[in-house]
Amino acid sequence: MTKFKTAVATAALMALGAPAMAQNIIVVAHGQANDPFWSVVKNGAAKAGEHTGATVDFRSPETFDMVAMGQLIDAAVNQEPDGIVVSIPDADALGPSIERAVDAGIPVISMNAGSDVAKELGALLHVGQSEFDAGKVAGEKLAEMGGKKGICVNQEVGNVSLDQRCAGFAEGFGNPVSVVPTQNDPTEVQSKIRAALDSDPEVDTVLGLGASLVGEPAVAAVQALGRDDVMIASFDLSAGFLQAVADGKASFAIDQQQYLQGYLPVAFLALNAEYGLMPGGDVPSGPNLVMQDDAEQVIELSAQGIR
Repeated sequence: MTKFKTAVATAALMALGAPAMAQNIIVVAHGQANDPFWSVVKNGAAKAGEHTGATVDFRSPETFDMVAMGQLIDAAVNQEPDGIVVSIPDADALGPSIERAVDAGIPVISMNAGSDVAKELGALLHVGQSEFDAGKVAGEKLAEMGGKKGICVNQEVGNVSLDQRCAGFAEGFGNPVSVVPTQNDPTEVQSKIRAALDSDPEVDTVLGLGASLVGEPAVAAVQALGRDDVMIASFDLSAGFLQAVADGKASFAIDQQQYLQGYLPVAFLALNAEYGLMPGGDVPSGPNLVMQDDAEQVIELSAQGIR
């Protein structure tokens, strides 16, 4: 059985009624409060708390702010919890705080961002996907579908994981790609995508790095311009973007199953605190491409905050 299947089996067994574990787990994530992606991660962490009996405290800064996030990790260390879950979008900024937790003897699991640096910082394992590899898979698929010139829309400049997605996309696509930086604002995203398409009619491929914040505005921009020749794909899921995929207005979504990124680290840390158990390696939660034939099946779960 693969490590991923083992992890899922463990989660399923706990859902069927494992003994309650009165542990305290703190989750510190970099996701901004207005990003629906992170509400799914939080839902997963909360469900793991229900299944294990652990108390789960989910924290994140108000904006993408590495100083504030480091302070949240430091505050968590001072509380001496049974485990800390942390995302690592910037290892240089967050490394000292994470290492402080490890030095204090607190088990740390990373999730979502930081697969390439987690082990050297002392994390026990990482739950997530390789962002570069996921971008490469998306680029290869879009090139296979006929894309010749692309833009990668980055709504969170400074997040290393998003930079890796764009870099992987450029390599896999094998054709010209430019990065369009934006703020975390769907209205601005739509405006900048529309401007990019207006200024260069040869652009026929748009990759978004978040479904609700970029994917949906991208669809709106392309529809407003009447550019039926433009392919749109996006990382992550939202009910609105999945509907666009189902309707043929977008090509596919890249699912990293962020519910598992919230659920599994909490479950693992609770098991570790109670029984000393821990998987022997990282758990790849993605990438998975959701194409038109699959989109309808995933929409309801996305609306429920699970996919």
